[in-house]
Amino acid sequence: MGLIDTWKTQLRTTFTDGDPTIPQWQFEFEKGDDAGYFPVGSAVWTVHSSITPTVAGIRALLLQALHPGAMAGVHAHSSFREEPLGRLANTIRWIFTVTYGSKTAAREGSEFVQRLHTRVHGTYIDSRGDERSYAASDPDLIRWVHLAFTDAFVSAHAAYGGPIPGGPDQYVAEWAHAGQLMGLEDPPRSEAELRSQLAAFDDELTISDQVREALRYIRRPPLPRSQRLGYRVLFAGAVATLEPRHREMLGLRVPSLGPVPLPIRTTVRLVLGVIRLGLGPEGPAEAAAKKRLRRLSGDADSSAT
Repeated sequence: MGLIDTWKTQLRTTFTDGDPTIPQWQFEFEKGDDAGYFPVGSAVWTVHSSITPTVAGIRALLLQALHPGAMAGVHAHSSFREEPLGRLANTIRWIFTVTYGSKTAAREGSEFVQRLHTRVHGTYIDSRGDERSYAASDPDLIRWVHLAFTDAFVSAHAAYGGPIPGGPDQYVAEWAHAGQLMGLEDPPRSEAELRSQLAAFDDELTISDQVREALRYIRRPPLPRSQRLGYRVLFAGAVATLEPRHREMLGLRVPSLGPVPLPIRTTVRLVLGVIRLGLGPEGPAEAAAKKRLRRLSGDADSSAT
């Protein structure tokens, strides 16, 4: 295996929790009897099939960590210390299932995650210093995680991607389906609603030793040497898209030379282009979903004749 092939394999395993082969579940999206929630060319399909979610995932983890209830669940029940990339792989699987799968697959995938959430509960110290109980199924925590993901996808794509069909409002409205699948009532359906619901959490956010520990893992995950420089660029790109108030709480800064900001956008886009080159123009999950859609389209044409 040549150096390029080795690099491509290492790159792919970063998103599959160390598995050098393409996970079988990505091919399962060819199955199903409906078109799913998001057609090809929709806002969600456009954003998620791009490479900007690579930055969005980092940004979402940073933002989610600021809620002490969400952080307590990750700290006590996640294996992020031993397998930090495993959590990433599981999250990618759910997002891909909702994005590319049939409606049945999306519902079943979300129900599976909800069942896992029933095991996640405990106590945490809130921003006022009081002890509170939590469960991953709490409506407030479900909302916070949904808001953090939605905000991350919109912000990362706005900074480093192309246009979104219908703009950010359309993306937020479409991705509301994902929130509803996870049991969220009244998810935001516009960018303004997203900002308003995020702001409502401001008084609950806090920094703690748990957040600082998680931040160390997010900043320096156990990647192959060939990916570390690129990840540092993507991390800086994620930090640059955070709201100033969140960035300040995390103790992070936009990279600069004194008062002069570094050209983060250009550098991030360059790294994303290299990742796209390594992964290929279309992932197996997207390709499998398109096969299902072509089959369903053919079935519809046959029934009409």
